[in-house]
Amino acid sequence: MTDPLPVPRGRHAPPLEVRLEVQRQRLFDAATAVFVRLGYAEASAEAISREAGMSKATFYEHFANKEECVMALVDHAMDQTLIRMLDAARRAGDDWSVRHRAGVRAFLELVESAPDTARVALIEVVGAGPRALERRDRALEIMAQSMYEDARRGARDSGFATVDDAYACVGAIFELTSRQLRRGHPPRMGDLEPIVERLVLGIVAQSGT
Repeated sequence: MTDPLPVPRGRHAPPLEVRLEVQRQRLFDAATAVFVRLGYAEASAEAISREAGMSKATFYEHFANKEECVMALVDHAMDQTLIRMLDAARRAGDDWSVRHRAGVRAFLELVESAPDTARVALIEVVGAGPRALERRDRALEIMAQSMYEDARRGARDSGFATVDDAYACVGAIFELTSRQLRRGHPPRMGDLEPIVERLVLGIVAQSGT
């Protein structure tokens, strides 16, 4: 892990909320490294604190335990992913199919640029217990709802028949991405783009029949 940038002290120190945000991001980075290296079951607050170069007391100022840490990490990763996808879709214009491709491409590029974070949010979280899985499921539901509403507004036909159709697409995208992270198949994350496009556009087209 690279050494974190020092935070100025004394009268040049940033406001408390800024310092806390810097600490939290360092803990997220450290937790990601530890969860990927050891797996969730073997990870500990002590290992995460050591990885971050912080005391356990600082860890517990932010999280009650490693379960709270991984849930917060998943929330943060999913929030940033949705923001990136929505921004890419917005900038792509009015054509729904173009917006859809832009959003999917943004998702795959983000996963490719931060594979360890994606591995924690998609794979390691499975071993973190029912509360963490509930957070992951909620993230899928939010993405599916967003995809469903955007398709109904912009698709040439009726969009997805139900939100569950959109959820099926999001679930398939997550599983394809997880397989690539675990097994390296296909060779590049971007190779999933045409597969996802055929899946989503095919379901939308079928929903209109």
